[in-house]
Amino acid sequence: MKNFLFLLLVLNAFWIFSQQKFSKEISFINDNDLYVSFVRDRYYTNGMFLNYRYLAENNKESLEKRIFQWQIGHKMYTPNKPNVTSINEHDRPFAGYLYGSFAISNVYKTNKILTTSFDIGMIGENAFGKEIQDFIHKLYGFKLGTGWEYQIKNAIGINFGTEYISYIGKDSSGMYDISWINTANIGTVFTDISTGFYGRIGFKPLQKLANSIAFKTNLNDENTNDVREIESFLFIKPTVRYAIYDATIQGSFLNPGSAVTKELIPVVFNLEIGLKFTANRFHFGYVFNYNTSQSEGLKYTYGNKFGTIAVHYLLH
Repeated sequence: MKNFLFLLLVLNAFWIFSQQKFSKEISFINDNDLYVSFVRDRYYTNGMFLNYRYLAENNKESLEKRIFQWQIGHKMYTPNKPNVTSINEHDRPFAGYLYGSFAISNVYKTNKILTTSFDIGMIGENAFGKEIQDFIHKLYGFKLGTGWEYQIKNAIGINFGTEYISYIGKDSSGMYDISWINTANIGTVFTDISTGFYGRIGFKPLQKLANSIAFKTNLNDENTNDVREIESFLFIKPTVRYAIYDATIQGSFLNPGSAVTKELIPVVFNLEIGLKFTANRFHFGYVFNYNTSQSEGLKYTYGNKFGTIAVHYLLH
């Protein structure tokens, strides 16, 4: 009887939170190859992203909702190992990119989302890649990296991005659906385009595109028709990217002459497989990421793997 009452209390707590409206969210997302292997430490090796998202005023009849996002982010790249003393062993440049960004997501009533973003920051020594890697390695008791003196030179980073998502459809049970995703970036750090699909497999009926943690559209207020809903699903996201320019590999054209640079492999296949679920005001995610080689001359040519852990918290 006690166990039954406890279960009722837990279910009631989830039900109460699911019926509320939350218009703001803070989140922390961390990419690291440590989350897929205790021995792999190479290429895109760490990313940290602190986000604040909130509903904005919506005066357009065609929009379900409009969401603004501020982000502070850092990305870190190393050669095939973090301890490379000889410049001849650098099969990929050391590089860090520290930036701040602002994004606007327009969620349309036609089951489409258009997001535009702008970020500004620094690539090179002023991005503190070495210092952040040293902190992480000390935290886990790993050997400190060597070779950062050959990292990509300092340069300003200015990038514009866009993402377009179009909902394709779902099965009759509402437990499976698929969407088409396209992105484009242009700037002094990254210039590329990509296309692919986002498929969800739900442990319960899936939420619609305009009100789901899958698409970062789960914010609501008195002007929206939806409320906070309980979600739990697996997803798979295969994409193909065509890269035109990557300053973390080629060096910045704003400050040429970096000691180590490499040539791009233009066509890259990316795969994400993960789990996302809600728990009261929180929602969590884990993603396994794989991509084929992004540059020429790599020691390991069978691609790169890393994991993503995400924690989100809703605010009124």
